[in-house]
Amino acid sequence: MGELSCFLSQNAIKVDKEKFIASKRFVGADKKPVEWEIKAITSRKDEELRKECTKRVPVTGKKGQYTQETDFNLYLGKLAAECTVYPNLNDKTLQDSYQAMGADALLKVMLTAGEYAGYVEQIQKVNGFDVTLEEQVEEAKN
Repeated sequence: MGELSCFLSQNAIKVDKEKFIASKRFVGADKKPVEWEIKAITSRKDEELRKECTKRVPVTGKKGQYTQETDFNLYLGKLAAECTVYPNLNDKTLQDSYQAMGADALLKVMLTAGEYAGYVEQIQKVNGFDVTLEEQVEEAKN
């Protein structure tokens, strides 16, 4: 049996924030792409995000029965927004410049489709998902 003290919060190795170039289109004064900063979230926060993106839907042909359905696109957008440290996606000036309301909506207009897909994949890696959620959804469909 190992030492229980290694599991104490103060002894756990903290998950570092990570830098990532989400797009080569955002360049600094030095004409180099600006790095974004992303972080992992706790399992508790992840659960909150999933609950926000889950709704009850009636089961077809079974009166009074419901099932839960998660909107994975909505969830991934909220996850990406929650994990983004820099740039500050909640900045009013930044949202106004893209005419977007909310951090997850801003991400979807700031980044091209390919950039967004790469960004969401990186967000999932930072959070320890070895297999992306898109791959899990595709597997579930097959």
